[in-house]
Amino acid sequence: MSNGNPAPTAPRTTSLPGGDAADGPRVQVLPARPVPLGGPRAMTVRRTLPQRDRTLIGAWCFVDHYGPDDVAATGGMDVAPHPHTGLQTASWLFSGEIEHRDSLGSHAFVRPGELNLMTAGWGISHSEVSTPQTTVLHGVQLWIALPEQDRHTARDFRHHVPDLVPLRGGRVRVFLGTLAGQTSPVPTCTPLLGAEVAVDPSASVTLTVDPGFEHGVLVDQGDVRVAETPVPRGELGYLAPGTRTLTLTNAGNVPARLLLLGGPPFGEEIVMWWNFIGRGHEDIVAAREEWERGAARFGTVHGYPGERLPAPALPHSSLKPRGNPAPRRAAPSR
Repeated sequence: MSNGNPAPTAPRTTSLPGGDAADGPRVQVLPARPVPLGGPRAMTVRRTLPQRDRTLIGAWCFVDHYGPDDVAATGGMDVAPHPHTGLQTASWLFSGEIEHRDSLGSHAFVRPGELNLMTAGWGISHSEVSTPQTTVLHGVQLWIALPEQDRHTARDFRHHVPDLVPLRGGRVRVFLGTLAGQTSPVPTCTPLLGAEVAVDPSASVTLTVDPGFEHGVLVDQGDVRVAETPVPRGELGYLAPGTRTLTLTNAGNVPARLLLLGGPPFGEEIVMWWNFIGRGHEDIVAAREEWERGAARFGTVHGYPGERLPAPALPHSSLKPRGNPAPRRAAPSR
């Protein structure tokens, strides 16, 4: 998904009852901001990463949440071939279907409950189009920053269908990392967690999580409490490292659904502009120039019925690394 990035909004913070205020908030609620994609009937996404003062959660650096959209009204998704560098894209749907084509030669479909993970490395291009049979489109697009030693790696594409695992009070699908006794076979360049969690009405799910990870909980539907802190639909609850057990509560009378993302704090500064991730202004300038002149770095997407996306103009000032404050450790969970 191509990245337009208007000015971010400020997060809200909430301390848990009984928490130590000196340790800072236990849950930070990151609000979503609307971002239109496409033309006159643009599909609008809700973006919760990056934020003004939080660029990453682990290596997760970009979270777009969209739908449920009536495709007859919005036109669905039609993102022409566009480039990426220095990242992986993780596509996850709740409803609908998206056709994926990339310059590695992959031709695949994104369907509900199935992971498509594309590694850009040094450079890749791809297109994403909702299929004609899609009536309601609903899902998330996630980006993962690659560490320095892997950001120039070769292009790659993986598809994985995780099992639906029952829990007391709900269910989980683990698409990256390990949770609830399930481990995804999909390799990652840094330790990561990615899972869809469903919580039954008026129920709670308590999960054992890695205390070395920071975590984000994106609420898709339901009246959700993250460790007793309400997180509204479409917003992202952030927890610093230190949490060993995480309780997710559905206070409503309909099923709740959320994504749980995590990883150890990413120890590198990144520069992120349009669809590129680099380490400095020069990285971005070079990637943009190569895309505009059709360099072999990004390859060619075959089968898309239209022109590729041109890169926007660079800003007049030099691009700087996005700030990401060092996370304060959460008070030890009991």
